[in-house]
Amino acid sequence: MPNHPESKPSAETTLARELRLRDATAIVVGTIIGSGIFLVPGRVATHLDSLGAVLLVWLVGGVLSLCGALSIAEIGAAFPGAGGLYVYLRHAYGRPAGFLYGWGLLCMIHSGSIATLAVAFSLYLAQLLLLSYGEQKAVGVGCILILTYVNCLGIRPGKLVQNLLTVIKLGGLSLMTLLLFARGRPLTSLAGDFWPEGPLRLAWLPFGTALVAVLWAYEGWHVVSFAAGEIKQPTRDLPRSLFHGTLIITGSYLLANAAYYSVLSGAEIRQGDTVAATAMSQAFGPIASGLVSLLILVSIFGAMNGMVLTGPRVYYAMAKEGLFFNAFSQLNARYRTPTVAIVVQGVWASLLTLLGTFQELFTYVIFTAWIFYGLT
Repeated sequence: MPNHPESKPSAETTLARELRLRDATAIVVGTIIGSGIFLVPGRVATHLDSLGAVLLVWLVGGVLSLCGALSIAEIGAAFPGAGGLYVYLRHAYGRPAGFLYGWGLLCMIHSGSIATLAVAFSLYLAQLLLLSYGEQKAVGVGCILILTYVNCLGIRPGKLVQNLLTVIKLGGLSLMTLLLFARGRPLTSLAGDFWPEGPLRLAWLPFGTALVAVLWAYEGWHVVSFAAGEIKQPTRDLPRSLFHGTLIITGSYLLANAAYYSVLSGAEIRQGDTVAATAMSQAFGPIASGLVSLLILVSIFGAMNGMVLTGPRVYYAMAKEGLFFNAFSQLNARYRTPTVAIVVQGVWASLLTLLGTFQELFTYVIFTAWIFYGLT
């Protein structure tokens, strides 16, 4: 950052309230839609044989996320400042719970989510450019550092990037779903595959394993609460953005999965992680597969931006209360951003990107995160 006198932190500097309802909803939708809906269905299909079970596990994941979102909405209206879940846990269970959550967020939950998305971005880019393993890692780290820099420049550049990418990814996902339905089998022909052995024969252990992967695809529904201190009317718009955003995502995910099954068989879906690209390629040819890969890259990049934007607000709130290093509480007077918190998060997420695989990272993230979601 430039070392101008006006950019030095001062006691009067506060977070800028720049986020409206559409911006907050874009954070919810744009952060959730990352790699999950494009990568996870293949893993889900390896555990669940029928379309009915697949749609049920995606619905359960959506309901769990909606319940969490409604809980966050209720508490967020009462505590409309920066910090989100950290603030709620501290008020409910005391400073130790808030302290553990904040450190868990930096060490794995939030930084690990950013790293997981970075790894997924490099995996999909490698399909287009044939990158080596080292080049993939470099691309993932490069994405994190670019978004870290953009968000150091203020909440306004961060939200503009988020809004643009959210519109592109949601529009692209909707278009892909409609095209697959148009080219695939009629929905009435899927009835025989819906639940051939009956819902009462559902195997609960595989269902639970599949649910872990599904919850990764829904990960991020809560992060807008971290930036509540920058929402213009937080008591009104924070609950609305959580509710609207989670409903949009749940409906989009159910329709996308049904569209995949209208084109591919369960056996074809289980063959790999590139379900969306495979479905479009089979329906429209190899060029369509490349377009899906571009859509996925935009989607992942937007989700990364939402995570990079929101997480440092928690570390800022903790530092203001003496539970984090004091440097994290300092705002840049020119851009009104917690620059130190943003940079440290970016560096640590980059290190996790270098060390972990996609499956390792998202498994660690979900296991750790849902402990605190349950407490909330």
